[in-house]
Amino acid sequence: MGWKKITLLSCIASGVIFWLGTDYIMNKGTKPKADGKSNYAIVLGAKVNPGAVPSKSLKNRLDAAAEYAKQYPHVQLIVSGGQGDDEDEAEAVVMRDYLIEQGIEEHRLIVEKKSTSTYENIKFSSQFIPLNQEKITLITNDFHLARAQMIAKHFGFHVDVVAAPTPETIEFTARARERAGLILQKVKLWR
Repeated sequence: MGWKKITLLSCIASGVIFWLGTDYIMNKGTKPKADGKSNYAIVLGAKVNPGAVPSKSLKNRLDAAAEYAKQYPHVQLIVSGGQGDDEDEAEAVVMRDYLIEQGIEEHRLIVEKKSTSTYENIKFSSQFIPLNQEKITLITNDFHLARAQMIAKHFGFHVDVVAAPTPETIEFTARARERAGLILQKVKLWR
């Protein structure tokens, strides 16, 4: 077998291992499932469409958060997300308004509207959590939970999760981008 064939097979094998490995990590991120034992849940922001309308991805996160909040009425929700250049309003403000429309009391909602990344979502949201609270719940799309957990653990939290479904229209691209994000985030946290 020639060196070109060996190189090609090595590249294919590496790609398959990378794909399967990151798929395993992302699927593992959907556990442990939240059980209401944490007093705080961080709902991670996502794209807001024109007119301050949640994207399908964000709507799924918010619907999961509303359902969880209704099941566990003692839990405070921290809605986290800043305002992108192409967004009419900060993600967190849109999230708060949506959750109020879903029947969640405003006094249960904490708004963090400075963050521009998952890392900042968790870093800035942690400032609203009392120091004696070591456990938090993360609410985001299923593909996003592994990286979000990695970051939260970096800040010293014990984490459980609520997995919102990923819209089918973006699932492939979202998972592909998240694979790279997992590796890059791990490298950043090692520094």
